Amino acid sequence: MVMSSLIRRRSRMLAALLAVAVGATILSGLITISLDIPRQMGREFRSYGANMVLIPKGAAIPLEAVEKAAAFIPREAVTGIAPYRYQLVKINEQPFMAAGTYLAEAKKTSPYWLVQGRWPEKPWEALIGQEVADTIHLVPGGAFIIAGTGSQGNMIPGAAGGEGRSFTVSGIVQTGGSEEAFIFMSLEDFEAMIGNGGGADTVECSISASVEELESIAARISAQVPAVQARLVKRVADSEGAVLSKLKALIFLVTVIVLLLIMICVATTMMAVVAERRKEIGLRKALGAGSRSLAAEFMGEGIFLGAAGGLLGAVFGFVFARYVGLRVFNQPVALEPLLPPLTVLASMAITAAACLLPVRSATRVDPAIVLRGE
Repeated sequence: MVMSSLIRRRSRMLAALLAVAVGATILSGLITISLDIPRQMGREFRSYGANMVLIPKGAAIPLEAVEKAAAFIPREAVTGIAPYRYQLVKINEQPFMAAGTYLAEAKKTSPYWLVQGRWPEKPWEALIGQEVADTIHLVPGGAFIIAGTGSQGNMIPGAAGGEGRSFTVSGIVQTGGSEEAFIFMSLEDFEAMIGNGGGADTVECSISASVEELESIAARISAQVPAVQARLVKRVADSEGAVLSKLKALIFLVTVIVLLLIMICVATTMMAVVAERRKEIGLRKALGAGSRSLAAEFMGEGIFLGAAGGLLGAVFGFVFARYVGLRVFNQPVALEPLLPPLTVLASMAITAAACLLPVRSATRVDPAIVLRGE
C-alpha cells in the first residue's frame, strides 16, 4: 500500500524525495567538512609559524630536554620543532645576532619566510636577513667573515687558525619582522664556531592541534620536563581557535536551517497527500481501519522518502565535501565510515518528525462527514 501510494503520486513524491536528498547532501557534506576542518585549517595555519615555544627555566635548554619535551607531542601532529641558539657576533666591526638551528626544521616551522636564493645546504653557508644584507651590502653567493667572542669568551677561531669564520650567503630572508636582523646557520656550524656547552635558548614548535590540545601538551611538558617551560604563541593559537569556532558555528547554523527546510517540505507534501486522500481515508475508517493502521501507512511513506533521500544524500554529500576540500584547501577530505548510515538514520528521523502533523490530520478525518461529500 505504501509503494502504490508513492507510485500513484510520483511527481509529488519525487519533489519531496529531491528535497530530502538535497538536504541530506548538504547535511552530510557539511558534517564531513566540519569533522575535517581542524586538520585542514591546522595545515593552513602552520604557514603562519610556530604556535608553541619552549623557553628555559634556567640558563639554557639541553638538547636532551628538547627530545623529552617532543615526546609529549603526538608524532602525527608535529609539523616541525626547531631549537635556536643565539650569540652576538661582529661583521666588519658591526654587531649582529647569529642564530644556530636545525635548518630543515626551521623551514617547516617558518614557511612564511621569503628566501631570495636558497636555504643553506653545505657547511659554512648562512641565511641572512634583509636588514643584514642591506647593512653590509651582501647578495646570495657573497662571502663574509664572522668575528667576535665565543661562548667561553674566547675569540671565534678561523679555518686556518686565525680569527673569524668565513661564511657564504646562500640566501636572503624577508619576513617583515625581527628575523631580517639575524644571521641563520646550521646548529652544527654554530657550535663549531661559538663552542659547545650551550643547548638551546628557545625552541619553536609548530603543532597541528586545537587550542585545548595545545594547552594540555604545554601543561604536561612544563610539569614533567624540569628544564623547560612551554608557552603558547597566543596570536597564532587564539586566531586559529577563533576561526575554527566561527566556522563550526556557521556550519551548525546552516545545518539547522537545512533540517528545518526539509521538515517543512516533507510536512507540506504529506499534508497535500492527506488532503487528496480524504475520501479514501474516510472510506477505510468506515470499513474498520484503525488510526494506528493509517498512521503506519503515512509514516511508512515518510520514512521511505527519508531512507531513499538519505542514501542519495550520503553519496552526493561526500562528493560535495570532497569538491569543497579540493577547491578551498587543495586537499581531499577523509570519508568518515559512520557518516553514511548516520545520514540515512537522521533523514529518516527528520521525515518521520515531519509526518507527525499530517498523520494527526489523517487520523482525525471523520468518515461520516467525508462520505457525505462535505
